[in-house]
Amino acid sequence: MIEQMIVNGVLAGLIYVIMAFGFTLIFGIMRIVNFAHGEFYMIGAMVVLLLFGRLGVPFFLAVAAGGFVSAALGGVIERVLFRPLVGEEMPGMIMSLAIGIILQSLALIALGPAEQTVARPFSGTWTLVDAVLPWDRTVVALSALVILGLFYLFLKFSRLGLAMQAVAQDRETSSLMGVESGMIYTAAFGIACLLAGLAGGLMAPVYTIGPYMGEQPMLKAFVVVILGGLGSLPGAVLGGLLIGLSESVLSTQLDSTLALIASFAIVLLVVLTRPTGLMGRNVR
Repeated sequence: MIEQMIVNGVLAGLIYVIMAFGFTLIFGIMRIVNFAHGEFYMIGAMVVLLLFGRLGVPFFLAVAAGGFVSAALGGVIERVLFRPLVGEEMPGMIMSLAIGIILQSLALIALGPAEQTVARPFSGTWTLVDAVLPWDRTVVALSALVILGLFYLFLKFSRLGLAMQAVAQDRETSSLMGVESGMIYTAAFGIACLLAGLAGGLMAPVYTIGPYMGEQPMLKAFVVVILGGLGSLPGAVLGGLLIGLSESVLSTQLDSTLALIASFAIVLLVVLTRPTGLMGRNVR
């Protein structure tokens, strides 16, 4: 039982981490709380529904397409709508809420109100110690680990990744060193949307697909980044795993509603005792 709860918690936490990475990347560089992040998750799932579910495109190719569609749309939205609001937290947050509502409405027009499903590309289970793992969730977890690993390598060793870290740490100094902030903003927003789209695409066969499917992942990502610390990628990893494990244990022992309440109770406790989060830094 304990092994099963731990495994389930880690599997859920990895998806939370991917979502939280994109969320905190935007905030860390642009100081914008992007409440439309869940809608890019939805877009990734919708692309998988169309390509894999209806046209028979291979699953991982459909997931990649969902990520790139989300990234392209995110880049356009950043250039047109978010660029004038860089550093303005409240206007940026209001803009993101408006964008989220618009994207939800467009998805409602395209899909209709009924939730839809995609056939699972992998079936069966396997056993790890005493835990029984479905192959589809295992593939999602392994894919999430690959995505997180590639994202880490990108940030640490690529010129663009290093430039993003420089802008996040000190925008003015990085500009004096020749880093073009506008390009970094577009790249960061696009990569964040890419992560959300990939997460949505991977989870499309696991959950139902609908216009409002991004709300719950967005809520979980927000909880994770507040817990770990806004702008902190290590904090996003820690927060995602903590939330995933706590939900798994409480959902098994009690029920899912109490697990959600407990997630916010943990966040309230952290905010009261450590306002910057477990691994956050003061951004003022």
